[in-house]
Amino acid sequence: MIASIKGTLEVREAGRVVIDTAGVGYEIFVPLSTFYRLPAVGDQVALEIRQVVREDAITLYGFSTPTEKRAFDLLLSVQHVGPKLALAILSVLEPDELVSAIRREDVEKIDAVPGVGPKVAERVVRELRDKMDGLRLADSVTSHANGSVRAVRSVGQGTTIADDAISALVNLGVKPAEAKRTVDSVLDAIPEGSPELEVVVRKSLAVLFGET
Repeated sequence: MIASIKGTLEVREAGRVVIDTAGVGYEIFVPLSTFYRLPAVGDQVALEIRQVVREDAITLYGFSTPTEKRAFDLLLSVQHVGPKLALAILSVLEPDELVSAIRREDVEKIDAVPGVGPKVAERVVRELRDKMDGLRLADSVTSHANGSVRAVRSVGQGTTIADDAISALVNLGVKPAEAKRTVDSVLDAIPEGSPELEVVVRKSLAVLFGET
């Protein structure tokens, strides 16, 4: 079972990376919280890994901190929450935000995540509220790539902030046309300059689903 991977970041996309280790490229799916902290393509990176084995596939999911990985595992323990939905939740809610929502029984905040729905949100609160003490939050912003937070917001090779923001929303279940329309409106409302990808995605999510 693969527990962690360290190597050269070859592909950096919203929701997906490829890390080269000793000449082998590993495709790893990541939440946006991890994506925001990735270094530039060509740099060294280390991720915590959860390997999910199914009859038809072996899939790797990567996280910048042990806390994110633990949160992912807890979400998978909830009925009707699979890896894709767990990644979507962690893409919208950082682990500390998820813990806060569960402790306050804020079903609406979790329901705001694309694809969750009220019934699943209620299950997340009900099934995890007694497990939150086991989720350490002290390292929720610690990057293992270089021992400190390194929130590189630059876009992927050959793409723009708009492209990456749209890709991030689509990976969360938003229809491409709606994602493009929302991102365009958010970018139009941001003062001139170079907006950070995280800002654009969060503002877009707020427009689509209310404050997250």
